[in-house]
This record gives sequence, structure tokens and C-alpha cells, in this order.
Amino acid sequence: MKILVASHTYIVDLNCEKLRILSQLEPEIEVTVVVPKKWKPGGVQNKIIETQFRDEGKFRIVPVSNFSQNHQGLLTFGADLISLLWEFRPQIIQVEQGSKGLAYAEMITLNQLLGLKAKNVFFTWWNLPYHLKFPVSLLEKYNLTHSHGIISGNQDGAEILREHGYKGSIKIMPQLGVDETLFTPTPQPELGNKFGIQPGDFVVGFVGRFVQEKGLLTLINALASLRDKSWKCLLLGRGSLKSELMNKAAESNIQDRIILVESVPHDEVPNYINLMSTLVLPSETNYNLKNITSVGWKEQFGHVLIEAMACKVPVIGSNSGEIPYVIGDAGLIFPEGDAKALADCILKLMEKPEFAKKLGEMGYQKAMSQYTNKALAKQQLEFYKELVDSH
Repeated sequence: MKILVASHTYIVDLNCEKLRILSQLEPEIEVTVVVPKKWKPGGVQNKIIETQFRDEGKFRIVPVSNFSQNHQGLLTFGADLISLLWEFRPQIIQVEQGSKGLAYAEMITLNQLLGLKAKNVFFTWWNLPYHLKFPVSLLEKYNLTHSHGIISGNQDGAEILREHGYKGSIKIMPQLGVDETLFTPTPQPELGNKFGIQPGDFVVGFVGRFVQEKGLLTLINALASLRDKSWKCLLLGRGSLKSELMNKAAESNIQDRIILVESVPHDEVPNYINLMSTLVLPSETNYNLKNITSVGWKEQFGHVLIEAMACKVPVIGSNSGEIPYVIGDAGLIFPEGDAKALADCILKLMEKPEFAKKLGEMGYQKAMSQYTNKALAKQQLEFYKELVDSH
């Protein structure tokens, strides 16, 4: 099976592992990944990444000339895409730019014009209701009408696409898996000593952006209500909410128990997660139900959850977006914004170490069976086979 995947996501080699594994699952599989020749990462001023061709046999990265260097929805490719499609002749074409992606419409059209008869697939993370105006509504209708299958990163995204009229196959799975060779249970006594964390300390952890929608103020309120208990809080990340967080902690006289670490390299994140007794993702949905054309946010997946689960760290998450589906029965879930309910979850793990250990084991098993790059590659291949075999 020849598979072509197009996305700016795979400019970063770390993100390619699932597709690299996919190319190795069966002898006849070949994977070609199309990436923009030049791309400007979001939030990085005056930095343009120039991508490089890479050939690993059955897996290769092919930079293609592109229009729009920093907007995934407007991304389209140049004429060199035509010769690549003609020579490779894929059976699956997957574009990871959502239902309104111009690059996806371009691929659909070239698939028809070149007579490739490939199955058209797109990936989306979008999980908020929306209305489209002309001409974008026509673009989405064209893309949905010509899609043989869709991969949605979450349940809400799949339901929204159904509401927009899509009746074909939808597979729900994240775009990227967890690297179980990196995220693995490993004690970190030296790192713990550096931050005054001793064996036996109960450490409540968070990894991510310090912003309103991640629910960190709710976490601080929950911990403040447990000030008479013995705990420490490790916050790993950065963001605009940092000062407000520390001020709120100071108001509750718990600032001395907050360990705040600015962002660290990705390969060091597992070390910090392994210091945690529990990882909390208290995300809070933020959008206006009465005005669904406005910009909002709801947790699309919560990748840090599967990273913690891979380290056998029990997880606690709010019920925002995809979090309850990711955790399932392998962790604790509380109503978003409910500090008392979150405090009860934390207290339960503090007072019942055997229960906490059991949740950690259950999370680990779920991460290994469903969320490693290899597990996701197998799920993706099964979905492709279903599409190719259907008429």
C-alpha cells in the first residue's frame, strides 16, 4: 500500500515516528510525507524553517514548494506536487489540515485529474461547533463530499462533522502517539533533591501552558483547600498566567509549596513527570454557546495525559472536551471549574496509595495498548485497509 500524508506537522522529526513505524508494519507499505518547503512556526518571529528531503527507503520526507508559510488553512502546494503524485501514485492521500483546508481540496482535485483513484482522507482536531459563510462553506462541502474517510482527534470533532453532513467512515484517534522509550517509569532522586522533593512526598503535577483555559486557578483553589495536608505542587510550563497563579498561591499562604519550572526540552519532560504522585489536567472549556461563530477553546485531547500514563503516574482530568475519553476508567475525572471536586480527587489519591498505584498501572496498560506510536500506526493501517477494500 502506498500512502501519502501531507502536513506541516512533520517538519519536526519527533512527530514522524508514527508514520515511520507505519511504513515498517508490512513489506509492501511505502509512506511519503509531503511537507512545505518553507514554514514559519507560530509565535517565532522572523524564523523560517527550510525543510530537507529525507529518504529512509520505505519512508521519506519530501519538501514541496508552498504558498502561505504560516497558516495551515491557507497552505497550498506548487506544481512540483503534480510530478510527485504522478510518480508515487498513492492509494491513500491524507491531508492533516482540517475540513476547510485548501491543500486538501488541491489534493482531491489532483487525485481526480491524474486518475490516481486514491482514497481521500483528512485529519482534524477541531472540536467546537461552527457556522461557515460562503465561499468557505462551499470549500468544506467539496472536501466532505469527496472524502472517503476522516480521522478525528476527538469524539466532539466526529460529531460536528456528522452535523455538517458527512456520512462516511470516521476513525477517532490522536495525530501523534507517546514515545514509550522516553516516557517510562523511572525514579528521579537527584532531580527531586534539586527541588526539595523527597521520596514519599505527595507531588501534584501539571505540565502545559499557564493560561486561563488550562484551569490552573481551579487547581490552586483546590490545593488551598488542602493546605492542612502534606503536599507539594510541581508546575512545569510557562505563560501569561504565571504572576496571577503565584499571587493567588500567596493569598492562600501556599506559595512555598509551589515549585514552578519554566519550559524544559521535550526529552527532559519525562524526568519531571516521574517526580509526580499525580498529574492533573484541569482544562476549562471557553466558548459562547449563543455565538458559536466566536473563537473559543475546548480540550482537544490532552497529550500530557498519555505521557503521564506511560510513566505509571495516576492522572486526574476535568470533563472538558476529550479528556474523559482519554482517561476512561484509568484515572479520575471531575467537573471542570469545580475546585472542591478536584480537591476530593487529589485527597483520594493521597489517602489511598494502593488505589493510586492501581490507577497508575491501569493508565500504563491503556497507554501501551492504545496510545504508543506503534499502536496508533496499527489503528491507522487498519482504517486505510477498510477504505481501500470498500468500493
